[in-house]
Amino acid sequence: MTGALAAGLVAMAARFSDARLPGSEGIARQADELRTRAAGLADQDAAAFREVLAAYREPKDADGRERHRRIAAALQTAARVPLEIAEIAAQVAGLAEAVAAGGNPNLRGDTVAAAHLAEASARSAAALVHINVRMGGLPGELSRRAAAAVASAQVAAGRVGAAAP
Repeated sequence: MTGALAAGLVAMAARFSDARLPGSEGIARQADELRTRAAGLADQDAAAFREVLAAYREPKDADGRERHRRIAAALQTAARVPLEIAEIAAQVAGLAEAVAAGGNPNLRGDTVAAAHLAEASARSAAALVHINVRMGGLPGELSRRAAAAVASAQVAAGRVGAAAP
């Protein structure tokens, strides 16, 4: 939900920047799409966690392989959902940077807040990815992608924050 809030702030700031920022309506639409996706992923993340808990609660089968397979599958989903959240958050931070650079200066605080919220969303989601990767013995590529999203969001938030008056 933090990423959705950040995207909402970007969309609002972009809409009030149309006189100064060419393409601001497109940025607002993109931020709205990301907000909708992020909000939906919050529910999917909760559902994925419930599936992990359910898989761990299942009784062990004769050789333990089927239960292990179900746990691994649940952890895979539980890693992929926050990975998508982290990648969305990185995009939102980039949009916040664009609006901060050329948008309405009266909304600078909103773009700074959006960039920092997006960075926090990416960091939090990436932590979940790393936990699930470690627990499930999942491919390290998932963690690397999450770390890249965090780095991207951090750079954008740093630029927005540095430019703040």
